[in-house]
Amino acid sequence: MNGIRKKIWMLAIGVLLFMATIWIALTYYNHRTQSQYNDILQRYLRMNEATGASQHMVTTLNDYLQSPSDANLGRLQSSRTRVLSAKNGLYGLDNAENDFALANYVNLIDSLVETIDRSLMFQAEQDTEASMEAFAEAARISQYISETNLTLLDTELKTYDHFYRGIIEQSRELNKLGIWLLLLVIFLLLLFTYWFSLNITRPVLKLTQAAKELSKGRFDQQIEVHSNDEISFLAKMFDRMRININNLISEIQHKAQLESELQRSKLLLQESQLRSLQSQINPHFLFNTLDLLSKKAYLEGSEETSDLLVSVAGLLRYNLKRLDRPVTLNDEVKVLKQYIEIQKARFTERLQFRTDIDESCVDVRIPGLTLQPIVENAVIHAIEPREEPGEIWFRVRDGGERVLVEIEDDGPGIDAGKIRQILEDHGAPTEGHSTGIGIGNVVQRLRLFYGMEDVIEIVSEHGTKVILKIPNTRGSRHDDQAVNRG
Repeated sequence: MNGIRKKIWMLAIGVLLFMATIWIALTYYNHRTQSQYNDILQRYLRMNEATGASQHMVTTLNDYLQSPSDANLGRLQSSRTRVLSAKNGLYGLDNAENDFALANYVNLIDSLVETIDRSLMFQAEQDTEASMEAFAEAARISQYISETNLTLLDTELKTYDHFYRGIIEQSRELNKLGIWLLLLVIFLLLLFTYWFSLNITRPVLKLTQAAKELSKGRFDQQIEVHSNDEISFLAKMFDRMRININNLISEIQHKAQLESELQRSKLLLQESQLRSLQSQINPHFLFNTLDLLSKKAYLEGSEETSDLLVSVAGLLRYNLKRLDRPVTLNDEVKVLKQYIEIQKARFTERLQFRTDIDESCVDVRIPGLTLQPIVENAVIHAIEPREEPGEIWFRVRDGGERVLVEIEDDGPGIDAGKIRQILEDHGAPTEGHSTGIGIGNVVQRLRLFYGMEDVIEIVSEHGTKVILKIPNTRGSRHDDQAVNRG
C-alpha cells in the first residue's frame, strides 16, 4: 500500500524535521551565547597578557643589567616585542565605560617601553647610575600597569555584570522553554497522529457505511472517498461494482418490463384479430364472390365497378394477411390508395386526397394496418359529416434519423382531452370501423413495435394532423421483433 506507506513516512519525516528544527535553534542560541562569553574572556586575557608581558620585560631588563650578555639582550628584545604585540591587542577593547582607563593603560605601556629603552641606552654609555634609575622607574611603571589592569578588569566585570546575570536567567528560561517545547511536541505529535489516523479510518468508515447500504438494496447512492491512497482506489472499484450490480438489476427489470409488454402486445394482437374477424364473414366465400362480381361487371362494360370490386377484394385480403406481421411503408401506401379509391367512389368530388411521397423512404418497416385506420378516421370525422368538399393530405418525407409520415385533414379537429386519451391511455379501446382497429390500438402497436414512446404526434388547430415518427432503419431487426411478439 504505497499511499499509506507514504503517509507513514511523511509522519516520521515531519516529526524528525520538527525535532531537528528545535535542535538547530537551541544549538544556534547556545553557540551565540558561548561566542559572546568567549569575546569577553578574550578581553580579559588580552589585558592580563599586557600586564604579564610588562612584568616579564622588567624581569629580563634586570637580568640584562646584572649580566650584560647577548643571550639576555635577545630575551629582552623578545620580551619587548611581546609587550608591543600585547599593546596592539588592546586596541578595539574600548567602550563608554573604560575609555579613559584603557587609554591610560596603553600610555603606561608606551612609557614602560621608553623607560626600558633609556635604561639600555645608559647601560650602553656605561652610565650605571642613570641606567639603574631608569630601571627603578620602569619597575614603578610596571606596578602602575598592574594596578591599572585590575581597575580595567573591575570595570569590565561591572560592565558585563548584566550579561552574566542574563546568561543565568536565560539558562533558567531555557529550561522552562525545553519543558514547554517537550509538551508542545507531545501535543503536536498527538494531534498529527489523530489527524493521520482519521485520514485513514474515515474512508474505511465510508466504505463500511456504503457496504451496509448495499446490503439493504440501495444501489443508487454514489460512493465517494476523497483520499490519495489505496483506499480511494478500493472505493472506486467498490462504486464500479455497485454500478454494475445496479445496471444488472435495471436490465433484469427492463427484461421483465419487456416481457410484460410482450404479453400485452399479444393480447392487443389477439384483440385486433378478433375485431378484424368480426367484420369478415366467410372470407374465402367473400373473395370468390367479389372476384365473380368484378369479372361480371367487366364483361358487362362496368369497368369502374370492376376496379372498385378489385380494390375492395385487395383491401380485405391485405387486412386478413398483414395484421400480425411487419410490412414496408410502400405496402401500406399501396393498400391506402386502394382504400381511397373505394372512398372516392362513395364521396365522389367531396373527397380530395393529395399525396407528397419521398420514394427514398418507402422501404422502412412498420406494423401492418397502420395507415388505413388513421386515414379512415380522417374520412369519418372530416369528410363524412359535411356536404362541402374536404381535403386529406398524405406526406412522406425524410427527417434524418426518422421518416416522417403526415396525415392531415381540414376537418373540425379533435379536442385536447381526446388527444390525451389516445396518446396517454396506453391503447385504451377506441372504436374501429372497416378494420375493427381504432387509433389507440395503432398507437400502442407502434410503440411496442419500435420500443419507444415518441413515435406519434397529434396536432389539432385548423383541422387535425397526425405525424408518425418512424425510425429510419433498413433491415430485418423489426421483422425479428415482430415475429417474436407474434
